[in-house]
This record gives sequence, structure tokens and C-alpha cells, in this order.
Amino acid sequence: MAAALTPRTFFAIAVDGQAVGGIGYTLHDDVERVSAEIGYWLSAALWGKGMMTQALAAVTDYAFERHPELRRVYAVPYAWSGASIRVLEKVGYRLEGRMRESAIKDGEVTDQLLYATLRSER
Repeated sequence: MAAALTPRTFFAIAVDGQAVGGIGYTLHDDVERVSAEIGYWLSAALWGKGMMTQALAAVTDYAFERHPELRRVYAVPYAWSGASIRVLEKVGYRLEGRMRESAIKDGEVTDQLLYATLRSER
């Protein structure tokens, strides 16, 4: 399904030909057409190896290269997800705010943080 999308905005993260994670971004339209939301996941067995940092940097740059109208790419990690927050910060995303009680994960209402990077910061 992801490979059939045009433009291509979702990608598998593979090791030895096996998908171990994914990363992608969602383009917006109308008044938010200058923004895209990025999201990602990786098998827990591969955490701490720098794979997601590398993938996030590459896909962020890809989004800006492929979509000249984009001014910002943002992510909304769970406020308690220190590893995801560290990945974003390593790639140059900056904290812009906290979205209180904005999501449900495992049956619990939780806050999310808003991180973004701008084309002008890359």
C-alpha cells in the first residue's frame, strides 16, 4: 500500500531485507499545505543503535527536497517517550509546545509534545 502512494511519503526501515520499522509523513492541504506531520516506529530490539535518527534525518530532508512548498515538518511524540524525543532533538527538531490530554495510548489519556523543524533550519 505504501509503495503505491503518489507522491511516495511512507517508507519501510529494513535490515537484511526484513521490515523492522517504518517512517512516513502526511502532507496537508488548504491553509496547512506548508506543513507535514512525520511519524515513525522501530522494533524495540533495534532501539539505541542510531537507526531511527538516521532515518528521520533522511526522510525529513527528502520531504523538503520533494515538496518545495513545505516550510515545516512536525512530530507529536507522547510526552513520556524520551527515546522518541531524543531522536527528534538529535535531528534538529525543536520543542514548540505541549498538547494536553491529546491522545489515548494503551487505554490511557496522555499528553503529546509538538516538535518541528523548518526548511530554513536545515
